[in-house]
Amino acid sequence: MTTAIAKFAHLQIPLEDVVKATDNFADDNIIGRGGLGRVYKGQLQRSGELIKISALRLDRKHGGGVVEFWTEVSMLSDLKHPNIVSIVGFCDEQHEKIIVTTYEAKNGSLKEHLSNPNLTWTQRLKISVDVARALSYLHYNEGRGYGVIHLNINSSTILLDENWEPKLSGFKVSIKQSLNRMNQVILSEPIGTIGYVDPEIEKTKGVTYKSDIYSFGVVLFEILCGRKAFVPNDANRLLAPLAIYHYEKKMLKEIIHPALWNQMSPHSLKRYSKVAYSCINGERRNRMDTNNIVNELEDFQLQQVQRLNLVRPIFFFTFALMLLLYFFF
Repeated sequence: MTTAIAKFAHLQIPLEDVVKATDNFADDNIIGRGGLGRVYKGQLQRSGELIKISALRLDRKHGGGVVEFWTEVSMLSDLKHPNIVSIVGFCDEQHEKIIVTTYEAKNGSLKEHLSNPNLTWTQRLKISVDVARALSYLHYNEGRGYGVIHLNINSSTILLDENWEPKLSGFKVSIKQSLNRMNQVILSEPIGTIGYVDPEIEKTKGVTYKSDIYSFGVVLFEILCGRKAFVPNDANRLLAPLAIYHYEKKMLKEIIHPALWNQMSPHSLKRYSKVAYSCINGERRNRMDTNNIVNELEDFQLQQVQRLNLVRPIFFFTFALMLLLYFFF
């Protein structure tokens, strides 16, 4: 562990600074509770600048979490992407282990807004594209010299900033892999959150980057349907098999969020759902590649924007004409 601390020494933050930043871990500053512990918001002086931060404080009552702590620190220290949370530093002293990142969750997580009727189809499509870009960066970026398999893609680890831009978080179980071996199985127990876990893990006894693709496909259907991947007391507890059934029966309209139906063209729905369906295919080899997903989503995001730009002038022209008719005839 001494080696790890030395490697990341430039990221160390004194405990007293974190305590001050979070007002001594005040309950009012709690913004989340995860598997590792509580997350606090705060303001930290860093290089003469006051920045807004999130501080994940490891819960040591039950032991464990140390491996996950250093995994997250290691991953975030290497990752630089507009749609991935940015690390500020960490604290490792007086039996405290705290990961400090920039505060990216002004609008909470995507999970909190899945059923929000005010989150438009255009916004949802942009979130989908941006998360896909983050995944492509993790899987293929040659500048790092290795790929990253996230293994915890879900709507809770996708944070939304003040502009509704998504920021991917939750790297505590991520795995580094050689770029030329991303498709090879890494032996592993099923990892992730219920409802998002690649069913192929049990069959192959391991994961590949396509395990992330499966989880992302579930998120795409969450975005489309406005419901969570797993609803404990529901007859259809898991969204993935429900989505597969309705897609194959051409009955997606029955499960799409009703507020979205009139905002999307049939062509947009067809292409988006085709990508999402491919991602959650039961066999990894039939799932779309990350870069192809990005290309597809970007393409019909552009079509959606063009459609809006066409519809708006027609709407305003019609509205103006109706006003003229009302006042002068």
